[in-house]
Amino acid sequence: MKFTVSSTALSSRLVALSRVINSKNSLPILGDFLFEVVDGRLNLTASDSEVVMKTSMELNESDGNGRFCVGNHDLLEAVKGISEQPITFEVNQEQNKNIAHIHYQNGMFSLPVENADEFPQAQQVGEGATTITISTQMLSDNINRSIFATAQDELRPVMNGIYFDLTPECLAVVASDGHKLVRNKVFTVKSDQPAAFILPKKPASLLKNVLGKNGGDVVIRFDERNAEINYEDGQIICRLIEGRYPNYNSVIPQSNPNQLTVDRMGLLSALRRVQPFSNDSSNLIRFHVENGTLQLDAEDYDFSKTATERMACDYDGMPMSIGFKGSSFIEILNNFECEQVVIQLADPSRAGLVLPSEQPENQDVLMLMMPMLIND
Repeated sequence: MKFTVSSTALSSRLVALSRVINSKNSLPILGDFLFEVVDGRLNLTASDSEVVMKTSMELNESDGNGRFCVGNHDLLEAVKGISEQPITFEVNQEQNKNIAHIHYQNGMFSLPVENADEFPQAQQVGEGATTITISTQMLSDNINRSIFATAQDELRPVMNGIYFDLTPECLAVVASDGHKLVRNKVFTVKSDQPAAFILPKKPASLLKNVLGKNGGDVVIRFDERNAEINYEDGQIICRLIEGRYPNYNSVIPQSNPNQLTVDRMGLLSALRRVQPFSNDSSNLIRFHVENGTLQLDAEDYDFSKTATERMACDYDGMPMSIGFKGSSFIEILNNFECEQVVIQLADPSRAGLVLPSEQPENQDVLMLMMPMLIND
C-alpha cells in the first residue's frame, strides 16, 4: 500500500492524538497510532483503552485501502521535524516484512508496523443514547471555565470530572472540588427528558485543546457508561465516570445581600502581590471591605511576614472581614474574561459567590468559594 499526505497536516493531527497515549500501557499496541486508508482519506486513531480519539484527513494520493499500526514516539518526532511538503508512505505487510518506508524531499526513514486487528475496538454508545448539540465555541468556553475546579479525589471519583446536567430549562456544566465550584448554565441547550453524565478530566482536556474557534457544532451522544463526542474534524469516545454527582444547587446560597463590585485585573494583581506573604500551608488571605475600600491582608507569623494592600471598589452592604484561599481565588479570577467581577457575601462563615459583571450571551456563569476561618 502506498499513499501521500501533507507533512504539516499529518504532524498537527498526530500531536493532538499523542495526548491520549499514556507513557505506560497495559497493552503494547496502545503505544501505537492506528492508520486506516479508506477511499482516499486517512483515518487516524489513538487510545488508552478508556479514551479513544479519532481524526481524518484528505490524502494527496493513494493506491488502495489498508490499515496498520505504528509506534507513536519515533513517527511523531520524525514528522515534526519535516517542513511543509508531501511525504509518501510505502507499507509492506507481506511475507512477515511488516515495515513502512516514509519518503520525503531530502531523505527517508523506515519503521516497523503491526497488525491493525490487534488494536482494541472502542466501546460503542447504545442506541437509546441522549444527544446534545452545542456550539463549538460555547463548549470550549465552558470546559475552559470549569476544568480548573475539578478534584483529584480517589475517595470521591465523581468529583474528578465535569458534570453535564441536562434539564428542561438549560444545560448546566458544573465542576467542584468541595472548596470551589463553577456552574455554567447554557440556555440554548435544553431537553424535556432530564439526563446527565460526568465527563472525566482527560477527555475534557483533550477537547479543550482540539476545539477550534471557527464555529460549527459539537454533537455529544451518551448513555450510562460511554460518551461519543463528534466535532469538526474528529471524534472522542470515552468511558464516563459512574456514580451520583452531589446536589450542587443545594450549596449555592440563594441570598447573599452584601455586594462588592471590583476591577478584575486590579484585584488579580493585588492578590498576586499579597499571596507570597501568606502562610504556606493555609494560603489564607483576609478580605476586609468597608466604605468603598477593599483591604487584602496576608500574614505568616512563623517567618515574620505580613502584607496589606487596599483598592477602591463599589460596595453595598455591612462592613465585613472574610478569609479565602489566595491561590483558589486567583484561579477563579483567571477564568473570567470580564472587566469587573461581582462578589456576593452573606457572612464570614458562608460561601461567597463570584459572578461576571455582564453575563455571556445565553449563559449564566457563577463561581463559588468556601470561606476559611480567620482569627481577628
